[in-house]
Amino acid sequence: MKISNKYLVEAIVFISYVLFAMAWVGGTASMGQIMSAMHIDSLASASFISGAVTLAKIVGTFAAAWVALKFGIKYAFFIASLFIAIGLLTPFAPNYELLLLSRFLMGLGGAFMIVYFNPIVMHWFPVNERPVINGLNAVAFNIGTGVVLWKMTAINEFTGDWKVSLISFSIASLLLSFVWLLVKFEPESEGRNHEGSVVENYSYIDGLKDKFNWAYGLTYSGLLAFYICLFTFYPKAGISQSKWVIGFGIVGTLAGIIYSKKMPLRLPVIRWSGAMMILTIVGLSFSSSEWLQTLSAIVLGFFIFFPITALVSIPHELPKMTGQRITVVFSLFYSISYLLSTVILWLFGKLVDINQGDYTASFILISLISSTFFIGSFFLPETGKVKESTIKEKLCAE
Repeated sequence: MKISNKYLVEAIVFISYVLFAMAWVGGTASMGQIMSAMHIDSLASASFISGAVTLAKIVGTFAAAWVALKFGIKYAFFIASLFIAIGLLTPFAPNYELLLLSRFLMGLGGAFMIVYFNPIVMHWFPVNERPVINGLNAVAFNIGTGVVLWKMTAINEFTGDWKVSLISFSIASLLLSFVWLLVKFEPESEGRNHEGSVVENYSYIDGLKDKFNWAYGLTYSGLLAFYICLFTFYPKAGISQSKWVIGFGIVGTLAGIIYSKKMPLRLPVIRWSGAMMILTIVGLSFSSSEWLQTLSAIVLGFFIFFPITALVSIPHELPKMTGQRITVVFSLFYSISYLLSTVILWLFGKLVDINQGDYTASFILISLISSTFFIGSFFLPETGKVKESTIKEKLCAE
């Protein structure tokens, strides 16, 4: 039996990443019980786990293209799925070292998978369908995260134990990884892609020389840095509205899918969403009014994810794009943005320490850094094409 229905293929990819998010965030939410079971109460040890996870994201996204080029996208995605399933060790880990290894490999698998979305979408779907599919993949992590944030207690009550819940997520991921092996995936070969067009070799060196990749990664880096800060530091600063960002992020993504399907131009939605992000980040960070912070979080959540469909569609619409090139592009995109956001997070925490626990300077920093999304929109190419019929209608109206 071979799976050749493109929508079934997308369902496997989508659910795989939802399960990763559930296992990942579920492990984070259960970290108190895990550390307690190991009799570890060191904050430094807990911080080291977070650091290892961040390293996995940087290394994983950078190495993802190499793995794909060596094993092909089908088996590279399978390897990513197996790494994610290693999360099964998290509730069983007999010591801190194995816990650290399981979280690192799981993070590595998630980093691989997010890069492989794009060559898979490019392989299975025509250009006009890709914005919708890219948007669905973009919301997968939020859905998994939302399920855990709002329903983890209910899930634990259903399974009877937090360990059983985490085991269930990992077993489901493992089973789905073997279902993925049934997918009929014919790789690009003999210098031609699946459409018969000549494939130009595009290596890491080519990617690093390509100005687009740097503009693309830098555009996203400020947004990513803020998003990680939101869940890492904002609760410690007494700002607890992050759940509203997650919830309305799902709404924003779905709205972005519809918008990008109807409106082909990519840069306007990125630019004005970037401007709204800056305003709402300032409102969330500096307002002393709880209702204004909540409103800012709601609007912010919407506009963080509203332009993501347009953003991830840009490489798909570049001329002469191939599966190999798009894998390298997104590998560099995520590794550049994760590397820079890690440095920014360190600076954020350092400023808090220097100012004896005062977050003002750190909030100013992250508000300024978040502007990369707005500024970057002036350096990205416009890949959307307005339909000729639309242009004729406008001319007739004039």
